[in-house]
Amino acid sequence: MSHDASVASFIWCKRRYAISQASVIPRPEHNISRSLISEAALRVLYRLLHAGYDAYLVGGGVRDILLKREPKDFDVTTNARPEQVRQIFRNCRLVGRRFLLAHIHFGQEIVEVATFRASHNQGEKGGIMEDGRILRDNVYGTLEQDAWRRDFTVNALYYNLRDFSLLDFGNGIEDLRAGILRLIGEPCSRYKEDPVRMLRAIRFAAKLDFKIDSDTETPIKKFAYLLREIPPARLFDEVLKLFLGGKGLQTFELLRHYDLFTELFPRTEKALVSQKNQILFNFLSHVLSSTDERISAGKPVTPSFLFAALLWEPVRYEARRQSGMPMLEALHFAADHLLQEQIGRVAIPRRYTLQAREIWFLQERLAHIRGRRHSHLLDHPCFRAAYDFLLLRVASGEDVHSLASYWTQLQLDKGIFIDNPAFALL
Repeated sequence: MSHDASVASFIWCKRRYAISQASVIPRPEHNISRSLISEAALRVLYRLLHAGYDAYLVGGGVRDILLKREPKDFDVTTNARPEQVRQIFRNCRLVGRRFLLAHIHFGQEIVEVATFRASHNQGEKGGIMEDGRILRDNVYGTLEQDAWRRDFTVNALYYNLRDFSLLDFGNGIEDLRAGILRLIGEPCSRYKEDPVRMLRAIRFAAKLDFKIDSDTETPIKKFAYLLREIPPARLFDEVLKLFLGGKGLQTFELLRHYDLFTELFPRTEKALVSQKNQILFNFLSHVLSSTDERISAGKPVTPSFLFAALLWEPVRYEARRQSGMPMLEALHFAADHLLQEQIGRVAIPRRYTLQAREIWFLQERLAHIRGRRHSHLLDHPCFRAAYDFLLLRVASGEDVHSLASYWTQLQLDKGIFIDNPAFALL
């Protein structure tokens, strides 16, 4: 983004959201209290304040408390530089290249601390941009400039431990009460700066059950292709947040609506569009709703099962194209080819692709039930995941009901407990 475009975007933002003049919401007018903040986050805030720095609780933790939800984690922002934060906390690690952050460890809990950031044309040197996209973003600034750099108004709310007030730089409280997700700044420029903001818009809309503001949603389909410029490793992290956050099914539907899913899983989207029946859509819907139910119940889930489901139809289609090759061998060939193509978009780690492959191969092995030797498959480490996968194929309308019944009865005959709902962990 050029200097003129950046300045124009900043002025537009100030005019629309009064970003440089925060509304101060005193303690009696909001529901945030120290009792709702983790002890670790409070310790970080107090120590930074006692060291003479400014420090605020910001982001999702503040937003979720205001919505009377249990925060997943707490983030802190400060005018202390990352190196200064590390000097204060022995249990601190500096992480990230694109954004240099301080992670302060308290047992299993990590409090993330970020230094106030500014626009590349307003703060110090330390940022790198290319064709409007932020490649590196260690540009430090003031609290007001930091608010401008936040993505959505509902995430630009700062809790001040000094007087327990809330600072609102972008009418975030109004949007929070109205259930509206609105980008701070001119949407086209913000999406070009970081295309992942489009995925975050979908994730927060699904998670919070918010409506996306019309100005925020309008450019998404137009700029969906920009996700191809994002490193596949970063998109893997985003995919986990999208589909394993408890709102996977709703997220899936929104991603498809805004033409973002095809940028993440192009072969799967092609299969969804080309299929005349609803079996694949039903299958993915059942997988994602089952995942959402497990997460809601506090049960663990595995990315391997998710990726096995998302890529199952493309792998099977590719295998069927290998004429004259036994199906199991064809599946091996197809898995190699498809996964190599897929990691060019979303870099799925090998530990997950290995388990996904086993689920696929077992679908073929479970289909051969003649003789007695097949019962040894019950001892396969991935049998339960493959069996649950098979049950979800049945639920989607695929004609494998008799096969699933056979493997269900065989387990019952051997005294193996089968819990319900379907899918288990690897």
